[in-house]
Amino acid sequence: MSDSYYEEEEFQSKFNQKTFSRILGLTRPHLRWVIGFLVTIALVAGMDAVSTWIGKSIIDDGIVKKNIAALTNLIVAYGALVLVQAGSVFLFIYLAGILGERIRYDLRKKMFNHLQALSLNYYSKTPVGWIMARVTSDTERVADLVTWGFVDSTWGVMSILTSMVFMFVINWKLALIVLAMLPILLYIAIQFRKRILGEYRSVRKLNSKIVGAYNENITGVRVIKALGREKENLDEFKVLTGSMYRSSFRAAWLSALFLPTVQIVSALAVGAVVWFGGSQAETGNMTIGGIQAFVSYITFMMWPIQDIARVFADMQQAIASAERMFSLIDSKPQIENRPQAIDPGTISGDIIFDHVTFRYEEGEDPVLTDLNLHVKRGETIALVGPTGGGKSTIVNLLCRFYEPNEGRIYIGGRDYTSLSLQAIQSRIGVVLQTPHLFSGSIRENLRYGRLDASDTEVEESTKVVGAYDFIMRFDKGFETEVGEGGNLLSVGQKQLISLARAVLAKPEVFVMDEATSSVDTMTEVLIQKGMETLLNNCTSFVIAHRLSTIKKANRILVIEGGRIAEIGSHSDLLKLRGKYYQLYTNQFRHQMETELNIFKEPAPESPSPLAK
Repeated sequence: MSDSYYEEEEFQSKFNQKTFSRILGLTRPHLRWVIGFLVTIALVAGMDAVSTWIGKSIIDDGIVKKNIAALTNLIVAYGALVLVQAGSVFLFIYLAGILGERIRYDLRKKMFNHLQALSLNYYSKTPVGWIMARVTSDTERVADLVTWGFVDSTWGVMSILTSMVFMFVINWKLALIVLAMLPILLYIAIQFRKRILGEYRSVRKLNSKIVGAYNENITGVRVIKALGREKENLDEFKVLTGSMYRSSFRAAWLSALFLPTVQIVSALAVGAVVWFGGSQAETGNMTIGGIQAFVSYITFMMWPIQDIARVFADMQQAIASAERMFSLIDSKPQIENRPQAIDPGTISGDIIFDHVTFRYEEGEDPVLTDLNLHVKRGETIALVGPTGGGKSTIVNLLCRFYEPNEGRIYIGGRDYTSLSLQAIQSRIGVVLQTPHLFSGSIRENLRYGRLDASDTEVEESTKVVGAYDFIMRFDKGFETEVGEGGNLLSVGQKQLISLARAVLAKPEVFVMDEATSSVDTMTEVLIQKGMETLLNNCTSFVIAHRLSTIKKANRILVIEGGRIAEIGSHSDLLKLRGKYYQLYTNQFRHQMETELNIFKEPAPESPSPLAK
């Protein structure tokens, strides 16, 4: 896969506060669940600190003083606390799980809906692998941060705060020693954060390219095997995965170094407390239980700090994922409904291209230049010409996948930008050169454009286009599974089903984009019969390289260099002996010689001089 496969947005190297705020904003619709698990986490953290205090009292007031009654009461209190704590742990894990699933659902739904609204140019520029990485792995990372990341960090912060409170109660001098450790840990965290985030941004960018490479290699596996490209593709893939491995390794190495650094600082604090606490115990200012409690609190703080450090490392990765995920969500459709766009209930009527000029990107040469065309209702227009001339661009503009840079398009007397996208696109039927079917049965695919169609209507649509017979030859008939992309059917069968789907949808405008270029002659005959039935009832645009399919078109347009080079009926253009005549005679030279009797029959051969 080329390095220029997709140049995605470069994100800033510093911590992105705006992105982090947007991540927190994902919890807003589920505030009661957030409050619930935050309260239970606070209770668990508080009970952890209280249990350590009870342990101190068991040593000082029960064991050292040999007070059996006090010892019994403290043990009973400790047991009750453990039971309440266990219930609280179950509750916050359950609430966090519910919150995580809700956020995953919201994100995936939001992204899927947004992808449906994006214009065709977005998909022309953006690799499928990049989009899939955003919807899957990046969504998962962000949801994990919002739930388990926040669980661990909240628990850690609450544990540290409650531990510090109890340490100040026991001995404020020792508590100050421990408190002095926190700025050091904060400085270490800031330094590690900068480096870890940079590496994880590289990982996410490379991951997008790897998913894209997977997609290309899987969808193009037939071409790869036919050309023997396995080794070359593997070498290219090794370069990508090697780069991701190195970035992941550096990120993992930094994350792994972070935790031991925290442990070393914590160990120094424990040593200082034991040394100073021992000297305090000799003067009677510190009890054995107090020293034990201090060491427990420091140890108790060390684990939350390690958890926070781990969450912090994960947060860098999640922010890198969120930046790319939000870049998808923030993408604006190039084509949107105008304010007060209407749905008139029909788009039946004349179609007019009025001085239309169009280019796909600013600064490029126009694909269409000052195109003028008036198509009457019910008319069939055929578009022919060399590749890249602008034929597909005309129908893309008609379907409003794009809009003209200059000029206007009118449908039924209205500027089509005053109509809603749904009003136009729901009433245009399209059959493409490469038919696409969705996983499911033949019947489900036929109903795709009209879900309320009855079984009788579904079957009648296949009879119209000549697909009924081959469908019924399958063991399961209309319930036959077509496979992913229709790969269990031949190209001709998929094309006939696509045509039947268009018939069933009853479009008011019909577009056929080189639909017969990949099928055999017998299938082409069936498609032509289906087309005749469909084209009789609506305005039609037919793009064709096989000129046999367009003889009956009302008008044929030869599109060349973004302009109409010739226009007329089949017979008129042949008489003109221009560009269409050249195209047609190149394809049907032998048939034309017979039909038009261009050459006279050859004279009988003279007898050979050697004949006797």
